[in-house]
Amino acid sequence: MPKLVITSASGKLGGAVLHNLLKYNLVPPHEIVVSTSSSPSSQHWDSFKARGVQVRQASYDDPDSMRAAFAGGERLLLVSTPRISMDFDDAPYGQGREAHHFAAVQAARSAGIKHIYYTSLGFKSNSKSGVMKAHNRTEEFLQMLTDTGFTIIREGLYNESWPLYLGHYYELPTEKRSEIVLAGDGIISWAAIDDLGLGTAMILTDEPSRYSGITVSLSTTNNAHGLNEIAAIVSNARGDGDGPRLAVKTVGRQEHERHYIERDLEPSYIRWWAKTYDAIVDGEAENKDPILEKLLEKHGRIPKPLEQTIKEMVGQQTNSSSHN
Repeated sequence: MPKLVITSASGKLGGAVLHNLLKYNLVPPHEIVVSTSSSPSSQHWDSFKARGVQVRQASYDDPDSMRAAFAGGERLLLVSTPRISMDFDDAPYGQGREAHHFAAVQAARSAGIKHIYYTSLGFKSNSKSGVMKAHNRTEEFLQMLTDTGFTIIREGLYNESWPLYLGHYYELPTEKRSEIVLAGDGIISWAAIDDLGLGTAMILTDEPSRYSGITVSLSTTNNAHGLNEIAAIVSNARGDGDGPRLAVKTVGRQEHERHYIERDLEPSYIRWWAKTYDAIVDGEAENKDPILEKLLEKHGRIPKPLEQTIKEMVGQQTNSSSHN
């Protein structure tokens, strides 16, 4: 099995991919290289290094460090950068988060990487969503390559991210709102981070030709819920009973932006994020491809339902609050 290089392995998705590579023995640990912006000597990496995983320092801001970290690898998992502020204020082409991705792709080509797997997001091409713009630009950049193989993996919206989509970080356990103002609603195909980690790991370790040059949508087909449904699930999980139940109020995008800016959220962030709801209304976040279910089934797993994630998160926060 060719050597794998994984970026952002200390993050949620990259960490889930690394965890599942090792849990299911999908590749020998000594053939895995972790590229991290943190210190390779951090205790976080001790257990991985003890198993044979190599840890190398690299930064998106330092192309030379990426070339050195990617050296000797044949396949690169390029996890998108979390530095969302680069996208704010309608960042011109090449100046949003795609700037980091472009630099990583060029470093990979220089280092001799033969195939790049890019973790995009579960919206569509030419998306209305601001959060997807850098992903779309990166996808287009990869599709222009003629000397390096690529696979685009559109990772489904995380189960664990429901508080973000439900009114900008629904705050547990202190949340007092009974009504969540949103700029739109629609069906979203969710997926748990660990399930995405396994699905991505399986694609990463399969024959590159099977997924070469294509876009794969990894999210569940039977775990789709609109935000109004999620509000009802949250109400049930927190035990609202016959009392005031959480509800969604749909408004226009400008009213949504004004509402959250008045709640002291950063205006540039709010204007960038609010476009997400335009995409959701248009059905961009709904996935009908069952590939994730099929991949998980090979290891005897079924996707984790969103309801379970919400119950766990609300329950953890409620229990924590009751002991304070």
